[in-house]
Amino acid sequence: MPNGQSRGDEPAENDERDTSRRNRYVARRRFLMATGALAGVGVLAGCGGQTGETETTAPPTTTSTDTPTETPTETTEEPTETPEEPEEPSLEERYPGLEILSPEPENAQAASRSTYAGYLTPREEFYIRNHYVSPTIDESEWQVSLTGLVDSEVELSMEEIKHSFGTESVAHTMQCSGNGRAYFEPQVGGNQWGFGAVGNTIWTGTPLSEILDAYGADTSAGNYLSVMGGEAPEGEDIFTRSIPMEKVMEDSILAYEMNGGPLSKEHGFPVRLLVPGWYGNNNVKWVDRMHVMDTMVIGEEWETEEQRLYTHWQQYSYRLIPEQDDDAVQYESIDIFDTQEQMENTDQIRNAYMYDQLVKSLIGYPGQGQTVRPSPGGTIEVVGVAWAGDDAVETVEVSIDGGETWGEAEFYGPAYTTTGWRQFRYIWSDPSPGEHTLVSRATDEEGRTQPAIISAPEEGLRGIQDDKFPWNEDGYANNAYMPHAVTCTVEQ
Repeated sequence: MPNGQSRGDEPAENDERDTSRRNRYVARRRFLMATGALAGVGVLAGCGGQTGETETTAPPTTTSTDTPTETPTETTEEPTETPEEPEEPSLEERYPGLEILSPEPENAQAASRSTYAGYLTPREEFYIRNHYVSPTIDESEWQVSLTGLVDSEVELSMEEIKHSFGTESVAHTMQCSGNGRAYFEPQVGGNQWGFGAVGNTIWTGTPLSEILDAYGADTSAGNYLSVMGGEAPEGEDIFTRSIPMEKVMEDSILAYEMNGGPLSKEHGFPVRLLVPGWYGNNNVKWVDRMHVMDTMVIGEEWETEEQRLYTHWQQYSYRLIPEQDDDAVQYESIDIFDTQEQMENTDQIRNAYMYDQLVKSLIGYPGQGQTVRPSPGGTIEVVGVAWAGDDAVETVEVSIDGGETWGEAEFYGPAYTTTGWRQFRYIWSDPSPGEHTLVSRATDEEGRTQPAIISAPEEGLRGIQDDKFPWNEDGYANNAYMPHAVTCTVEQ
């Protein structure tokens, strides 16, 4: 595998800074291990959120000295100093592969294109998207309530979720719906995500279908499971997403592990919703309540006069709103969940909901600004990843001249499910010295190909037209390939 990738969108010399930061992180973890503060935790685990026992040292034992007199000799004990609690490593130290966009609430994206040259995304390189500061939760006390259209409402402990039902693992490429927002012109508000708010992980948890069946939930097609997070401070909007029952029963799980280890607190410890193939905003973290209902969350029942307690992130946010609209049109229920199909049927859904992911690809090597040298055989291997949500990726093409000409790449590596990304490689033969612009574009099994550019706001597009992705007020779902191009230099 090629090495020497540079930090994404920065010159290659910044790799030295990344290496230094990682070395400081490793040194700190080894120190904490040596002092016993991280007993039983791997040096590079990079985990947080679990409550563990702190190893303590017994105070020194003293003995009195016998004397021939009847008066006992007073024994003095050395005062024992209480050891200070080790300071928790910073977010940057725990996630050395991320570029921190905001420390509180925690938002961070992959810092290097090299993240997209492999199949599984390491925890320390997996993006973080939070609306509030991550809560510190005691798993033994956490419960998830199941309410609404069920035979019996129940409070589920983590013990019951983990051990009273089956267990499934699924590869899922999770992407923030705002990934690529930084490439919109004029700039839109919010965290300026570039390419790095996406990662591919093996998630393990309990099938929601088993839990709902066990408690007599009405799982009829057309119903919804509204899932609520438990992280909101008092009086703030509750992060809530209404997931169509068809998708819930098909493959959704309550996940408590990623890549074989417990979730970190920033990624939802102790439990999060996992909706394979759908945008990250649907994968509710710190799940607190699940409510079975016959509509999405909508209307006064779920709101107050002061604020939208439950409806904000379902009806007002995570919607495609072009410049000419003041707000998104709200619906009690919809029949189309494929996001691009919603964008193509605006007579039915005027402002698409961010559900199933659009087809997309990223080049992982060469990295942005990197200088590369051909192999002895005169070739350079271009590698990357491609995904299309619920749909399979059919083909990937690569251009080494900024989209003027294209060549088809080949797939390699694991292909466990359509919901996990596919790795691709393209053999670039006889590359000429100098600067080159590399781009990739993927096509899904429905024949839908990534568009080239983002439209201008005044064009008012609601869907992909004329090889343009529609500009929208919140910068959602950008899958245009030219903004994601990589510029590299071929050395003689």
